[in-house]
Amino acid sequence: MPNRFAAQQFLNRELGQLEFNRRVLAQAEDTSIPLLERLRYLCIVSSNLDEFFEIRVAGLKEQVKLGGIATGSDGLTALQTLALVREQAHPLIAMQYQVFNKDLIPALAGQGIQFLRRPDWNEAQRTWVRDFFFREVMPVLTPIGLDPAHPFPRVVNKSLNFAVELQGKDAFGRNSARAIVQAPRVVPRTIAMPHEISGCEHGFVFLSSILHAHVGELFTGMEVLGCYQFRVTRNSNLFVDEEEVKNLRLSLQGELPQRHFGDAVRLEVADNCSPQIIELLLKEFKLSPEDLYRVHGPVNLVRLMGIPDLVARDDLKFPAFVPSVPGVLRKKGSNMFKVIRKCDVLLHHPYQSFKPVIDFIQQAASDASVVAIKQTVYRTGTDSALMEALIAAAEHGKEVTVVVELLARFDEEANINWANRLEEVGAHVVYGVVGHKTHAKMLMVVRREDGKLRRYVHLGTGNYHPRTTRLYTDFGLFTCNEKICADANEVFSQLTSLGKARTLHYLWQSPFSLHSEVLRAIQNETRLAKSGKRSHIIAKMNALLEPETINALYEASKAGVKVELIVRGVCALRPGVPGLSENIWVRSVIGRFLEHTRIFYFRNDLKHDVYLASADWMDRNFFRRIEICFPVLDKKLKKRVISEGLKIYLKDNCQAWEMDDAGHYHLRKARRTALLCAQIELLAQLSSPAANAAQ
Repeated sequence: MPNRFAAQQFLNRELGQLEFNRRVLAQAEDTSIPLLERLRYLCIVSSNLDEFFEIRVAGLKEQVKLGGIATGSDGLTALQTLALVREQAHPLIAMQYQVFNKDLIPALAGQGIQFLRRPDWNEAQRTWVRDFFFREVMPVLTPIGLDPAHPFPRVVNKSLNFAVELQGKDAFGRNSARAIVQAPRVVPRTIAMPHEISGCEHGFVFLSSILHAHVGELFTGMEVLGCYQFRVTRNSNLFVDEEEVKNLRLSLQGELPQRHFGDAVRLEVADNCSPQIIELLLKEFKLSPEDLYRVHGPVNLVRLMGIPDLVARDDLKFPAFVPSVPGVLRKKGSNMFKVIRKCDVLLHHPYQSFKPVIDFIQQAASDASVVAIKQTVYRTGTDSALMEALIAAAEHGKEVTVVVELLARFDEEANINWANRLEEVGAHVVYGVVGHKTHAKMLMVVRREDGKLRRYVHLGTGNYHPRTTRLYTDFGLFTCNEKICADANEVFSQLTSLGKARTLHYLWQSPFSLHSEVLRAIQNETRLAKSGKRSHIIAKMNALLEPETINALYEASKAGVKVELIVRGVCALRPGVPGLSENIWVRSVIGRFLEHTRIFYFRNDLKHDVYLASADWMDRNFFRRIEICFPVLDKKLKKRVISEGLKIYLKDNCQAWEMDDAGHYHLRKARRTALLCAQIELLAQLSSPAANAAQ
């Protein structure tokens, strides 16, 4: 089907993701950021790139393999995109390792945090390493010599492995010249060495260094000519035919183990790896030379993510803070239902605590007047007080219904485990709608009051995940507004039952009304602008890709609507193009917290409509997911969202990156004005320093 829009008006999604990771890498380079946090940013880049290759690059390769010639909205085929990705990913990864080796390692060493390299070990350190190898590593190693009786072993996705070149004959007279050693998953990739041995406050040794030093112990009587670390990234998309399966959970449980052995998409090797070993590995994994990434250092920088937590140096980390609780909830033993009956309550995470959400569900679980609880679960983690409260509610005889999204990528196993536990205590567990991920964030409690049933809901932009609520920015709203609660109940009914979708009072819902309502709101601003009225759109989201929405924004710009977009990640819209988008500005804010809020503001002839959503403006969110977008009706809370969620980010001249019409980003610099960092300002406004806050 031909593209209805001009390809030159859209930017490529995959290249946009690489641009995003360049912005994250810039945080690792920024000397104004605490040193251990810079190391963490470096690891985040690696983690992001892992998923990028596992999902996006794997998808491109799959399209190419199937002979697909279809183009995206930007007019590029999968093959063309893949070539551009390789062209840009190689220098990005090279820069990442340069930052690690040239900037971070020396700076960390200057603070007494050292990665002790093999050539620099003294006698005491070599002895310690040798003891560690024989005690902790060698007993769990299984070296595989490559010969007709020992084929190349199955290599797990993203695991650490070593290719060894050998010379000589073994006890059986075999003279195989090559072997594979797979690093045991039970041994940490970075090992802390006692400071009295390391000679510094915090000394660490890479597992790869330990194995390199003693690999000869695994091949007695043979000469080791070379030992090279490598890592393969595999396609991690799960292939479950949702239309064919009779039981999604059972099918998914059978598919999950295979994720570790999907088709290879990337090979990382140490930069000293011999040409012969590279040729062997590329052939074994059916990869081309363009899929090879030589790295100067550990092949998996993600494994360094735990280092900041192992180093007790608060001065090298972001200052600790205590999330606040809204004044209406501060009274000890506050009854959540009584508070919500008086007024809607807005929470702005991570500056404000997620604890009221946990209190809400825990109070519901133990309240004799509560008769039913319903919740959607997308990501909640393996250890969740909220999920435990749902289990307790079911044990107390409440009607508990949980819509668990089994296909939440990389959280499938945790969600299956929660589903099992909930079913064991009698909760109703459903898996949403086949072909549509349930991404909406909804929690509803039904309570008997004065002989009648009253509903209370919590709606959010982020997951019910206590850990990420300390790391991601999100809004959550408590309300007992009857029409909003009725809308939420209708969405739950769609997810658990059958029937036609009804018209909702306030909620915009995917896949039915969200897309059309967003277009209507944009077109309304366009109409107002054409009639001579001041028009303004501000939208904050994680990604902007859907072509019809982008085209509507172009039309709004041409009509004179001021459009300000705060898009953290990928944006396919080209801002500032004369005659097309000169009234559109795009910025991305990268800071201490991951910007995750979805906020849509439409001036609407001074009505100042404000919506919060679980959805980005992407095809999948509009058409292939269950999403909700809900209004903020309370005037005071609406002002808060505009102030805390939008305006302060538009003023940020510290961590805001402005996008040009080619899709490149430039860090905004303060000119004749004081520095303003949105996240730091919000921390000052809404939270308390850990040292001063009452515990």
